[in-house]
Amino acid sequence: MLASGVKKMLLGIVFGVNCTYYLNIMFDKQQRKLKRSARLISVLSKYGFKDMLARMNTGNKQEHIPADVDEVVSKGTVYERIRLVLEELGPTFVKLGQTFSNREDLLPPELIQELQKLQDKVETVDMDVEEILENEFNISVKEHFREIQKSPLATASIAQVYKAVLMDGTPVILKFKKPGVQEVIEDDLLLIKDLEKLISAYSEIGDKLNLKQAISTFERSLLEEVSLINEKNNIQQFRLNFKNNKETYVPKVYDEFSNNNVLCMEFIDGIKVTDKSVLSANGIDPVKVSETGLRLFVSQILDYGFFHADPHAGNILVRKDGKIVFIDFGAVGKIQPNDKEILENLIVSFVAKNPHKIVRYLKKMAVSYEIPDEKRFENDVEDILNFVHSSSLQDINVQVIINKMKDILTHNRLYMPDYFYLLFKGISLIEGVGRNINPDLDIVKSLHPYSKKIFARKISPKNLMKTGMDRMMNFTDNVDEIPKELRSVLQKLDENKFTVSSEIKNIEKTNQLIKSSVLNLILAMVLGANIIATAIVFVSETGPRIGELSLVALLGFIFSVLLIIILLLRVARK
Repeated sequence: MLASGVKKMLLGIVFGVNCTYYLNIMFDKQQRKLKRSARLISVLSKYGFKDMLARMNTGNKQEHIPADVDEVVSKGTVYERIRLVLEELGPTFVKLGQTFSNREDLLPPELIQELQKLQDKVETVDMDVEEILENEFNISVKEHFREIQKSPLATASIAQVYKAVLMDGTPVILKFKKPGVQEVIEDDLLLIKDLEKLISAYSEIGDKLNLKQAISTFERSLLEEVSLINEKNNIQQFRLNFKNNKETYVPKVYDEFSNNNVLCMEFIDGIKVTDKSVLSANGIDPVKVSETGLRLFVSQILDYGFFHADPHAGNILVRKDGKIVFIDFGAVGKIQPNDKEILENLIVSFVAKNPHKIVRYLKKMAVSYEIPDEKRFENDVEDILNFVHSSSLQDINVQVIINKMKDILTHNRLYMPDYFYLLFKGISLIEGVGRNINPDLDIVKSLHPYSKKIFARKISPKNLMKTGMDRMMNFTDNVDEIPKELRSVLQKLDENKFTVSSEIKNIEKTNQLIKSSVLNLILAMVLGANIIATAIVFVSETGPRIGELSLVALLGFIFSVLLIIILLLRVARK
């Protein structure tokens, strides 16, 4: 009995400790959220968004609008004030604005212009990097590192980067996540989702712009970016993909000094890709660099379906041996195999100037769509093709083409998967970098070899056999399902539970059409009978006559002419 009582007491203590632990976590999260909510309310009120705050207050009685907040900025446009709000709220909201700054399909042009002005206002944080390393990996720093620089090499909103040297003399980069940044981002994401619910609840704009999906995409992207484990895995995947490629190099990652808070990778002594004078001084042809960089980016997309989502000039270096190096793999785009095949078909159709197939593959790729006019959709796509293939190289601006494409998607309410918008962003950035060092860079021309490669692969015996087998398997699966579905229908029939639901749109017009058709048919039958009767009377010798003509036959003839005129008028009117 005593042992049993002690056991129960110990279980009770453990249960109590666990409950206390989780309650403390929940309380801490709630406290953090309340603090960030108070900050959000203060900033929104400061920039003149008291109407929104009043609505927010209606939904949450615990929050109140500060009475002593001065509206220091209320003269600017609403779009300017939105930008200022995002800047003051910090990195998460700035990144939110930057993410939406290339979504012309969602937001008005005036707001897009303001969001494009957003810049990260990053402050350097004091960090004891040696202490962090020792705590994270339970090591003595002096046994593994010959040197670690005290000042950061670079500072971003999520992490700071330091240069270091391993004991064997290898220079490396140490990337440290800023303290507390994970919690701040998680709290801000909760607030952003609350704001999305608020907007959707009080206006139709949330549903119209599909804000919920856009915010969900942003959340997933930001949480991936803040995870250094995720970045490490991305680097290793790129390294595996391009291990045999002689035109690029992917830095090595040191697993023993990498986790979710620290990333250790090989230091790249490279030249900034847009520094033409330094490239030339080292015997590297900038034109060749631009063409190679573009080719590598297209290869990331079409060969592997795994591409760098932020290939701006600061994230591309050129080694002195001419190899191109992409860095900062926090944000990547991933394309599923089925979507990759559709994307390949889309590119082949683009190069072949086939608007009908482009429309077809865009619809297959879309998450959802509501196309008001199929013909106009195809004509708009054809206009883009004509512009691209008829313009001179100097007149082709990829950003203009992308904007035209976004307009088409918006008009036809095509909601594309997440990676599609990352593709737009990546292509625009890489083309801008390439044009900076090579004004004659032709992004359309670079797609031709890939379209030929894709086409050759699709008609290869191996692919044809695989496609045939896949279709046969699908057909077999469907055939296997038929007996089960048929049994279900027969069972419902046997139990008198089988019902048929039907809906006919425009039922009134349909009824009118049926009535009109029946009346025309009756008139035609009367006309046919009258013509036959008139012919019979005409050849007979009986009845009253006018001269040599039968009066009844003459009246029958006139009646037939009238019926013909009536029928012709009815048909012409319809």
